[in-house]
Amino acid sequence: METRELTCINCPLGCQLTVQIDGDNISVSGNTCPRGEAYGKKEVIAPTRIVTSSVIIEGGTIERVSVKTASDIPKGKIMDIMKEIKAARVKAPVHIGDVIISNVAGTGVDIVASKNVYEAV
Repeated sequence: METRELTCINCPLGCQLTVQIDGDNISVSGNTCPRGEAYGKKEVIAPTRIVTSSVIIEGGTIERVSVKTASDIPKGKIMDIMKEIKAARVKAPVHIGDVIISNVAGTGVDIVASKNVYEAV
């Protein structure tokens, strides 16, 4: 049996979780709500993350636009995603929610703008 200690990140409480893995049986303790149990199980089976960064913008009022993944992605894909983000360039104007990179690193998830950047005058 394997035991992992985690801090739940699903709400501000930050419950200290103990996840016990015994083959296909996974039990979670220390959570104060059902979201903590779901987080603990997911984190040991298939951990995911939201990635935030910035992309160079050409002709904008600022040099970079903040971006993020539209949903969570497999944790193991973070470095591949960051390579694509680093190589990306976009032209102003950009609006919140605009897709900057489609299907980033083959994940089926888009990179979207999280800030408005207007064209420089």
